[in-house]
Amino acid sequence: MFKADVLFVHNNFPGQFGFIATALKKRGMRCVAIGSETARSTEIPVRHWKLGRGSGTDIFPLATRAEADLLRGRAAAEVALALRASGFSPKLIVGHPGWGETVFLKDIFPEAKIVLHGEFFYRADGGDVGFDTEFEEVSQENRFSVVAKNLSMALTYVEADAIVSPTAFQASLFPPVLQARMRVIHEGIDTAQVQPRSNRTLQIENGPKLDRSMPVITFINRNFEPLRGFHIFMRALPALLAAVPDAQVVLIGESESKGYGSVHKDGSWKAVMLAELEGKLDLSRLHFTGRVRHDFMLDALAVSSAHVYYTYPFVLSWSLLEAMASECFVIASDTGPLRDAITDGVNGRLLDFFDVEALSQAMIDACRNPEASLPLRAKARQTVIEKFDRATICQPAWLALLDDVMAA
Repeated sequence: MFKADVLFVHNNFPGQFGFIATALKKRGMRCVAIGSETARSTEIPVRHWKLGRGSGTDIFPLATRAEADLLRGRAAAEVALALRASGFSPKLIVGHPGWGETVFLKDIFPEAKIVLHGEFFYRADGGDVGFDTEFEEVSQENRFSVVAKNLSMALTYVEADAIVSPTAFQASLFPPVLQARMRVIHEGIDTAQVQPRSNRTLQIENGPKLDRSMPVITFINRNFEPLRGFHIFMRALPALLAAVPDAQVVLIGESESKGYGSVHKDGSWKAVMLAELEGKLDLSRLHFTGRVRHDFMLDALAVSSAHVYYTYPFVLSWSLLEAMASECFVIASDTGPLRDAITDGVNGRLLDFFDVEALSQAMIDACRNPEASLPLRAKARQTVIEKFDRATICQPAWLALLDDVMAA
């Protein structure tokens, strides 16, 4: 077990690192974090960086992301230099390079070991780009811009002593030269907190009170957007609502904020899809909740007859694993990220992403015959306990990796 000062770097600390920082602090280590103004922590001191200026407007378009990353990296470097001047000298840096904040840290702390989070390496093929071309044509220039997003991350990854990717699919997107230093370790789910909640109800604001005796479909994403299958889900609802007259649909997430994918020229994706489906939906049975407390989300999962989670080949959401840990019946897209968690017919369903009719029928079947999904629900939670439990699987693996890096 190593003893050292440890620096965490994450734009939105604690992000994926909260439980690791807490565990190292309990070992008696001095931990400090660097993050943007959104970084928060009650246990670990956080030093916030501030930009001196924003990105330029008259800049080579392919350099836009790189400039923004370097600006953030330079701002974070100022904080790191101040820490060094105060006597803080980390022997280990655990960072997320996705915003550029880690790019200069090796120069400031050359003796430190560096472990980086390998969340996503952008590719013009095999990832989210070009998977669904309905709303966005992928030109050669767009392909170049996707590759260019990796510039600052690649610079930091090549200096890392180890890279941790949450899932096998996400790890597969990285170049082979980086995969050689990579381990697949998810940040994990607290299955003691997230577990089946019997006899729970869900009170919709200005709406009905829902429980497990009713057919309820849940859909959860940080932002409603095509990258997370929102358009497919919405198009599958008319058939469901017509076939199951008492079905209720709960959609948790932001409607107006920009998500991971493209924006629509005509407004939010919610507005776009409601306009497309005008007259085909019973809006009194659709409940858009906006952002909610975590406890509200878990109650929604508790009353769910089926939870729908679709995604392009991209990062796997925590909400999917929390749904599985809650013993939801998950209907998911047959895309790379989901195959790391779900086996079709064993612990959930995997459907062709673009097959709207198949999704409609799966939701109808879940509402009409809820008993059929009971074995899959139990297996879903078992999967999370065996592969993604934070206390017994993920945290020990993370700490073992850090010990190995420091001992090397």
